[in-house]
Amino acid sequence: MSTESPTRDRRWLILAILGIAQLMVVLDATVVNVALPSAQKALNFSNDNRQWIVTAYSLAFGGLLLLGGKISDLFGRKWTFIIGLAGFAIASAVGGAAQSFIMLAVARACQGAFGALLAPAALSLLTTTFTEPSERNQAFGIYGAIAGAGASVGLLLGGVLTQYLSWRYCMFVNLAFAVVAITGGLALLEHHPHERTTRIDVPGAATITLGLFALVYGFSHAETSSWTNGLTLGFLAAGVILLGLFYVIERRVAEPLLPLRVVTDRNRGASFLAMLLASVAMFGVLLFLTYYLQRTRGYSPVKTGLAFLPLTGLLVIVSVVAQTQLTPRFGPRIMVAIGMLFGAAGMVLLAQIGVSTHYASGILPGLLLMAVGLGFIFATAMNSATRGVEPGDAGVASATVNAAQQVGGALGTALLSTIAVSATTSFISGKALSPALIAQAPVHGYTVAFYVSAAIFVAGALITGLLYERGVPELDPSAEPVLVGG
Repeated sequence: MSTESPTRDRRWLILAILGIAQLMVVLDATVVNVALPSAQKALNFSNDNRQWIVTAYSLAFGGLLLLGGKISDLFGRKWTFIIGLAGFAIASAVGGAAQSFIMLAVARACQGAFGALLAPAALSLLTTTFTEPSERNQAFGIYGAIAGAGASVGLLLGGVLTQYLSWRYCMFVNLAFAVVAITGGLALLEHHPHERTTRIDVPGAATITLGLFALVYGFSHAETSSWTNGLTLGFLAAGVILLGLFYVIERRVAEPLLPLRVVTDRNRGASFLAMLLASVAMFGVLLFLTYYLQRTRGYSPVKTGLAFLPLTGLLVIVSVVAQTQLTPRFGPRIMVAIGMLFGAAGMVLLAQIGVSTHYASGILPGLLLMAVGLGFIFATAMNSATRGVEPGDAGVASATVNAAQQVGGALGTALLSTIAVSATTSFISGKALSPALIAQAPVHGYTVAFYVSAAIFVAGALITGLLYERGVPELDPSAEPVLVGG
């Protein structure tokens, strides 16, 4: 017998609270990017260490998300969400007050760890709050728009805070988001404790976390050494072995961290891959276009952030339209594949930039194509990744799609940075240095990275086009609605 939750009348307010939390988590992956030069100067750390301020967050986030999703399912989504928000706020305050590189890096890692608690709880709350198909599409359209646009919003916010206040406010600003989300969560959400005692899969949590760390560290190390360096190869091999061991553990353990039924569903598995591949490619454009605009074109932090606003605005519109009008008609297979092709086309356009390319003619068209592509991909993949999942697996499914986005960002940053640096070095090698060559070299590196991102999008179109089922999936009409509030 179905039971309608008393929180149903407050579902749109709940969406607003979950959206604020999601925005805080997603924009924090990039809000620090614009502030990094100022933070580096203030804390006096090296260029080699600089990337770890970004990567420490993504690694802790992506590596612990599955554990966070399991905790959410076991101990209740409301309190997991609230504790994650509170911890994120405290870590942000410590990071803002950091007096050394180590203090800032540890704070960023702690932000990622608490983000791994709150993000899957937020998405699973959304999944269990909106069960009626048309409203679900609207909700996921809005939520997917936040997920896709948050990174570029972070660049703008980071630019404004850094230029007019201090880089430290890029961390302190999270306190405002967290206070609003905690207050709303306490007032609106209900606690529904898990009814049975379940063990946490510690071996699974350890192998997935260490495996992801090894992969990202391997890619990052290649940037400062080479692809054939022993340490690089060792970490990459260890990452692959640990992820393989994770798979073996999940097949055999009685209560797995990631039940394989969650990922073996065709549409769900395709959605996880779509989020992973799109995030690898997307974080590349955000990273290198930021460098290009500030270092090559001389944009201020605020002007750099404003340059990404068209991408943000169009992405929000496309996400909502895609989920409410297009995906119900065409299904995720067509939407995601076309989104990937739009993303590839945008990257190819951006790969044509030169030292003196004008924004309106050489950068904006590529950003707009990217916005359409990401708008199609993110909302559709998030919806499909959590659609029809068993109530007890909602947190794990939510964690996996979030993990795909965060791990994709970490891998994309490490991999594309390495490719760009290698291309820049090769471009200079054997040539007489001149001001023109020094200006052209990094731009060449960026364009190579953009072409690689375009190839990743094309691969994503092919892979997801093959994996997704044809048509529009239907939920079982006899399925019992899930109580809201978890």
